[in-house]
Formats: sequence, C-alpha cells, structure tokens
Amino acid sequence: MDQTLINRIVEAALLAAPQPLTVVQLHGLFPLDEPAPDGSVQAALETLQAECQPRGVELVEVASGWRYQVKADVHAWVARLWAERQTKYTRATLETLALIAYRQPITRGEIEQIRGVATNSNIIKALEEREWIRVVGHRDVPGRPELLGTTKGFLDYFGLKRLDELPPLSELKDFGELDPQLQFDPASAPVSVNASMNDEAASGDIDHDEAEASSSPETHDVEHDETPALAEDGDSTGAKHE
Repeated sequence: MDQTLINRIVEAALLAAPQPLTVVQLHGLFPLDEPAPDGSVQAALETLQAECQPRGVELVEVASGWRYQVKADVHAWVARLWAERQTKYTRATLETLALIAYRQPITRGEIEQIRGVATNSNIIKALEEREWIRVVGHRDVPGRPELLGTTKGFLDYFGLKRLDELPPLSELKDFGELDPQLQFDPASAPVSVNASMNDEAASGDIDHDEAEASSSPETHDVEHDETPALAEDGDSTGAKHE
C-alpha cells in the first residue's frame, strides 16, 4: 500500500475520532488481507507531525494515544469559541488534585493530614465526575480507606503521556510557581481538535460543588479567600506542604 495513502488514512482517522487513537487502533483501520506495512503507521505519524510545524494545530501523543490539538500560540483566539463561561476552582480543589497527582495512591485522610484541614467530599466527587481521579484500591488498615489516583483523562487534559512528565515537586517552592511550569491556564492548556473542550458540560457541577465546599462547616478554614475565583486551570495545582 502506498505510504501517501496511509498518511491520508491516518490523518483522516485522527481528525474524525472523538478521542485519541493508539497505534494499535490505527493499524486496525486496515483489513487483514491488506494490512499496513510494518512501520508505515509510525512513519505516517512522524510525517503528519512534521507537516504541522507551520500550522495552528499539532499532532501529539498523550496517555490515551495520538490526537490533533490547538497550538498554544493560537489558543487564546480559538478559545473564544468556548468563551461562554469558565469553571472556577478553589485553592482547596487544586491542592487536593496536586496531592493526588504527586503522591498517589493516597487516601483522603492522608490528604487532610498533609493540608491540615478537612477535605469536603464534594471536592473529591467533583474531581471524580470530571474523570480526573478514581479509586485505585484500598489501604490495608482498619476501615480500608479508598486509595485515590489520577486517570488517563487527567493526563490527556493536560497534554501528558505519563505522570513522570509532571515537574518534580523539588522544583516547586510555591503554589503559584505551578502555573508557568504546568501551563494549566486557558491560554496554554491543549485543546483537542476533536473534543473541542467538551468539559464545559461538566462545569456546572464543579461550580456547584465548589460553592458548597466554601460554605461547608468542615472546610471553613480552606484558603478560598486567599485565591478567590481561580479561572479554570488559570492557576495550577499545588500542595502547600512543599
């Protein structure tokens, strides 16, 4: 099969798919009686990546596979397509997410011990509904508390292939330093060309939960007054114990 045709097939599939595609899935596009030659799919990906250099989109590999996404330098303009509303996260939510990402697997009790304040259940629920965290097991202690970890959806959203691509905690001295290093703001967070930031659909639940979290008696000492109305991913995750 001609390599040019393979390139076109791979490109069309990536643009049409609603989620990232793995190399195995791309190979599955070709029938058994006429499979893609060895190395041809990877060659197609490399060619398509190179062709994106002067364009406004880029082809990247994230945890779930390969996808096209908007480049950071034009993101501010493209993001106007979804400028109706932005989800706002409290510092408590961002710190909780950071602790789960960096210290996983971790229990809710361990999160509270590190942060020094109670964690409202709505924060955990909101992150689970966003499909950024999940229960990965149970600690073998009395009560068998749930162990929390991040998901592929978390990695995909922030444009990461693996957790080891997160900046080391030893390099982060202050909560605010996470923003330029992780680039968790609307102007630089990757937007999948296919997904088109469908997470707006879940933003109502996040706002509702955050409102409850800020008024709940068990989180009266959370630092939401220090960082009012953080724009969606406008401040990045961080843990104050660092």
